[in-house]
Amino acid sequence: MIGTIVNTTTIIVGSILGTLLHRGIGEKYKEVLYNALGLASLAIGLNACISHFGKSQYPVLFIVSLAVGGVVGTWLDIDGRFHRLVARRSLDGGKGKLADGLSAAILLYCIGPLSMLGPVVSALKGDHTLLFTNATLDFVSSIVFSSTYGIGMILAAPVLFCWQGSFYALACFSADAVGDALMAELLIVGGIMITASGLGLLGLKDCKTLNLLPSLLVPVLWFLLLAAWN
Repeated sequence: MIGTIVNTTTIIVGSILGTLLHRGIGEKYKEVLYNALGLASLAIGLNACISHFGKSQYPVLFIVSLAVGGVVGTWLDIDGRFHRLVARRSLDGGKGKLADGLSAAILLYCIGPLSMLGPVVSALKGDHTLLFTNATLDFVSSIVFSSTYGIGMILAAPVLFCWQGSFYALACFSADAVGDALMAELLIVGGIMITASGLGLLGLKDCKTLNLLPSLLVPVLWFLLLAAWN
């Protein structure tokens, strides 16, 4: 868990540093940051999708995952509940874009090859290189995010810890639990979610990305059903 602890710590430190810079950033520069984060989200998301489409064993699974997960998420109103919660607790009275930034940061921190494969490699081989690399990237990202959205971005740290900790524990429990096939499906779905988040940051389309979170469970359930059937 050393790599995950380091990764979580860098987000906390980066969020604090970014918050200290918050008042020194003018509105025109904040708009540039919004655009930069949105474009980066689009690039990262599209890259994750395109680079893993060829590795998918079930080409339509990501469509089913997004459809089923989106319906479930909408029924639970995950996005709405999250935004209302953050608006009530936001230090600026909910006038900012903390909810949008936090959802984008959580997705960017958690849904990526380094963040998903890192804990598995760390658990199985004791190699923390991927997580240390991810920690460096997240450190820079957390400074940018928090300088734009405020100290509330620090809430992404415990989410990352639980996310990576789950992969670490799963890998320790069963070396075959997270195979390449399942990882490819998760990265395709996750990449689409990151792309949707980027569209929201750019103000082009509010896809209510958090309502799509249950989509990540569909590939897992599918592979568990296949394992039980065989």
